[in-house]
Amino acid sequence: MAEEEKIEVPAKFKDLVEKIEGLSVLDLAELVKVLEKKFGVSAQAPVMAMPAAGAAPAAAAEEKSVYNIELKSVGEKKIEVIKAVRDVTEKGLKEAKDLVEAAMLAPQMVKENVKKEEAQEIKKKFEAAGAQVELK
Repeated sequence: MAEEEKIEVPAKFKDLVEKIEGLSVLDLAELVKVLEKKFGVSAQAPVMAMPAAGAAPAAAAEEKSVYNIELKSVGEKKIEVIKAVRDVTEKGLKEAKDLVEAAMLAPQMVKENVKKEEAQEIKKKFEAAGAQVELK
């Protein structure tokens, strides 16, 4: 992000936004879970609509070639999982640690739009570290 987009926060939400900005990643993950349960909604991106009835069925039968890697659970070797996150995402230690700690509360997206071969290798790295990942 070379330039940050300037967002105008309405006065009625200013206090709430300031409080949210002060929360840690773990607290934010917990807040999201609470809001999802309370209001019966999901914070995940909407799923792509199914192809129209006139679309070729061969397109639906094609094997997926690009995957998103989601960290489902960390397991016993948290430090090994943090190392795997750093290796895969090239994030710093703090960002990788925050992502792993957030994954302890709710599944977290580690990497998106990865080719099949690379996704399989990444999955093996995480499983070797004792974590569970899902390719979506």
